Amino acid sequence: MLLTPYRETLALPKITSLLVVATLARVPIAAGTVVLTLHVVQGLGMKYVAAGLVGAASTIGGSIGAPVIGRLIDRWGLRPILLLTTIAEVIYWLVAPSLPYSALLPVAAVGGFLALPAFSVARQAIAALTPESHRLPAFALDSMTTELSFMAGPALGVLIVTTAGSHAAMLSLAVGILLAGIGLWLLNPPVRGAHEAPVASGERPPRRSWLKPRFVAVLAVTMAATLVLSGTDVAVVATLRASGEVEWAGLVLSLWAFFSLVGGFLYGTVRRGLPTLVIFAPMAVLTIPVGLGGDHWWLLALLLIPAGALCAPTITASSDAISRMIPAAARGEAMGMHNSALTVGVALGAPLAGLAIDHRGPAWGFVAVGAVGVLVALLVLPTEFRRRRTPATPDPAPPAGSAPIPDAVRSADSSSTPDPESFPDPESFPDPESFPDPVAATGSVPVSGSRPVGSA
Repeated sequence: MLLTPYRETLALPKITSLLVVATLARVPIAAGTVVLTLHVVQGLGMKYVAAGLVGAASTIGGSIGAPVIGRLIDRWGLRPILLLTTIAEVIYWLVAPSLPYSALLPVAAVGGFLALPAFSVARQAIAALTPESHRLPAFALDSMTTELSFMAGPALGVLIVTTAGSHAAMLSLAVGILLAGIGLWLLNPPVRGAHEAPVASGERPPRRSWLKPRFVAVLAVTMAATLVLSGTDVAVVATLRASGEVEWAGLVLSLWAFFSLVGGFLYGTVRRGLPTLVIFAPMAVLTIPVGLGGDHWWLLALLLIPAGALCAPTITASSDAISRMIPAAARGEAMGMHNSALTVGVALGAPLAGLAIDHRGPAWGFVAVGAVGVLVALLVLPTEFRRRRTPATPDPAPPAGSAPIPDAVRSADSSSTPDPESFPDPESFPDPESFPDPVAATGSVPVSGSRPVGSA
């Protein structure tokens, strides 16, 4: 059955409650960027460039802070960090409306650094709560619910700003973050599995033991994926605006998100996941020609189907890969780095597409981000090949001085079981009473493995 992997995953303890709380907690976080942008433009009366700088400051702070916060979770546990980040971010959204632009810029960086880690905590908890056989559908559900959060958050943020003003929207975000932090604190999802060393053990693997080329390659592909997504978002709006159909932008973007949800749902039903690069490379290639449908909104939506259907599977595959290759004691820091890669990609994609659109036209926005995605895929391809060519660990060599084990014996020992019918019949054994007495025959007692004691 198609739904069987999801039914089994949702039946696992705490998974359903984790997904519900994480989805709701992500809504105010997803709304933060658009609310901050509109506050700078409308509330402070400044240009979009200034708003972009504030958004960049927040992004930089979040990109640096996510691994640090994850490392603190690995060391101290979840609840102390939830308390710290919830209080810090609530204060940030309460203070931000009254700050002048010169003060808002550095404060936004600090607010990003201490942001509530709802995204990485959810993925870290999924890795702890699910066995590997159910991890792929669990991460698929996480990816799909993240899509829902980003569909609802910005829309609610714009609605509040346009109806009640940016100050009310920022105060609403403070309330939302407070409720999100309380919800996660009460749920207290485990960040270590029952079979893994607890946080209190103090286990801390050296970073060089897991920060290896394969992990860096997954981060690079993850960053490139969100770069393609955010650049596509801008290119869609620009293309429809150029064709005089900008009123259809909301519908086209919603259909694009729906295609991603369908792709993520189907990917979560497969028995064995694919490497992140195998899913991402076609997504980048299929993004390049999307601009050819710019004359009609429905044709643009159709061309978005193939690339859109690979969006959620790419993020799912990256989360699944990291959860399998990173030791539990470093999972928080690694998931923080993964979250930073997602954030940096989003921050880079929009200006890259905008630059191409301004200089060459709307269709070139798709070409630019798709081409960068293909370039990143080619750069990490050797790492994937090296991983696949790594030879299996050979059998341990026999101790020095021992005789080699014949192949026939090794084969029989490892791959076959003797047939009971081939054993000799005990009735055919000679009668022990018929054996001669060794003492009487030799005058000595035989000792196993040696010459007879007392013999010449």
